[in-house]
Amino acid sequence: MVINEETNLSEIIATTTLRVINQIQGSILPKEWLTLSEAAKYAGVSHNTFVKFREMGLKVSQVDGIKRVSRKEIDAFLEKYSY
Repeated sequence: MVINEETNLSEIIATTTLRVINQIQGSILPKEWLTLSEAAKYAGVSHNTFVKFREMGLKVSQVDGIKRVSRKEIDAFLEKYSY
């Protein structure tokens, strides 16, 4: 009986540990493609200013009406307009 309880406890610990690791990785590793709201926050500007950035040439990817912006694209855009 002790072996089953130990096995079950080991399985619970392993499952919980993997779940926590996955959650931590998701919060530590930033995603590359951002929504427009996330992108504006990432750039540190308001939504209206971000719309102006798009009008100035910031590239936005759109697939089936879903718009995403690459962090690399935002960084390159801001670098281009830095002086």
